[in-house]
Amino acid sequence: MGIDLKEFQEKVSTGLRPWQRSFEFWARAVDIYAGYKVFQLRVNFEKDAAKAETMWERQHEYAAEKVYSMCSDMGGFFLKIAQILGKPDLAPAAWVRKLVTLCDQAPATPSNMVQLVLENELGKSVDEMFERFEWDPIGSASIAQVHRARLKGDKIDVVVKVQHPGVQDLMMTDLRNLKAFALCVQKTDIKFDFYSVCKEMEKQIGYEFDFTREADAMDRIRTFLLQVNRKTPVKVPRVIQNAVTRRVLVMEYIDGVPIMNLGDEIKKRGINPDGKMAAAAKQNILKSLTLAYGQMILKSGFFHADPHPGNILICKGSEVALLDYGQVKDLPNGLRLGYANLVLAIADNDHTRATEGFRELGIDTLSLCSNEQAELFKLAQVMFDTKLPSGVKVLQPFSEDSSIKKVAVRAFPEELFSVLRTVQLLRGLSVGLGINYSCAEQWRPIAEEALYLAGRIKGGLHELISTSLIVY
Repeated sequence: MGIDLKEFQEKVSTGLRPWQRSFEFWARAVDIYAGYKVFQLRVNFEKDAAKAETMWERQHEYAAEKVYSMCSDMGGFFLKIAQILGKPDLAPAAWVRKLVTLCDQAPATPSNMVQLVLENELGKSVDEMFERFEWDPIGSASIAQVHRARLKGDKIDVVVKVQHPGVQDLMMTDLRNLKAFALCVQKTDIKFDFYSVCKEMEKQIGYEFDFTREADAMDRIRTFLLQVNRKTPVKVPRVIQNAVTRRVLVMEYIDGVPIMNLGDEIKKRGINPDGKMAAAAKQNILKSLTLAYGQMILKSGFFHADPHPGNILICKGSEVALLDYGQVKDLPNGLRLGYANLVLAIADNDHTRATEGFRELGIDTLSLCSNEQAELFKLAQVMFDTKLPSGVKVLQPFSEDSSIKKVAVRAFPEELFSVLRTVQLLRGLSVGLGINYSCAEQWRPIAEEALYLAGRIKGGLHELISTSLIVY
């Protein structure tokens, strides 16, 4: 019996790919991390603050090139990491400048492969299903790419989301490596439970490979927002029935401009980007997003958990559309109400209540400083509010002055990570729009109503709802 050499080589190559990928990740990650550790020793000898600042900036630029290369070359899950790190308030400015360009720049799957996936999944030829199909994708992300099309006998355009073949195994390899790296980092340097965060990411990303789940989530959130508002604060695409499988999702096409291009669009419309009209439009965009998220998280507990800039479109008249429901979270009631309690503590600047809120949510901390309650409150703001604390322009987890250095987070509930990430992404958007505001203050009436309905606080419901309507 003869051996097909080509088939044998392909099998060996496929089997070795996760090992090669793991080796590449560890070589690059250790290089970046070690670079910072060596630099920290060097910069400690520099007594001039201005010179030390310049040295830090150079180090960040040097590391940004390496992080960018790793995310760009490896693709897949590392494009998601770039989305998380490429935010104006979380990573150093040099990292943000480099990583923000990686949004939705995953390599596209060739059209012959897209056709194969579509026909295998939907059981018909592309010509039978579609009047028109644009083979050049309008966007390609880490898990899937999207094409504009028109169904047979229809007059409106749709978006067809098609999963990249073979992407799931590689992403799961990346996540296992990241979990191991997180364990090392939290034991040696940053005292935060990153391992639980990675475990939750692994679970959430595992769900993203089932588009039938995403379609159900889209329908559920769309229905909820229509039920609780006179006018829904964000547009949610309508799912096209009988055109959804695990790897293909067909939905309504929404026309709009990505929020990242908002500045250019404002100029194109002849509006002064620094004027009152542009400022009002930005405020309305942020208000709509914040209201939608406050209602989803605190009223229902079921929410879209991925508001990165690539998933937000600005439509006519500052209307906001929220796309991509691959990452959603269903918070247990206890955590939903515990978070509502923490929102009130932050909004009211109540240090004692914030400490109690952390305990109720199961966030286990260890004080490494004398003024524990003040630092814990600062940590609550940094983690769960969009407003940057007074005097803070950029959050630096490596800085000696950061709250994570003063209050170690020994255990963090996995299920709360999606809330944390959502707030961080909303803060990134607000910083990008040049608006420093508190989502906790805007969510106060929604949190009060949630706690009242659960019998956790007393007061007139009429008064609470009136306040809520004023804010809404």
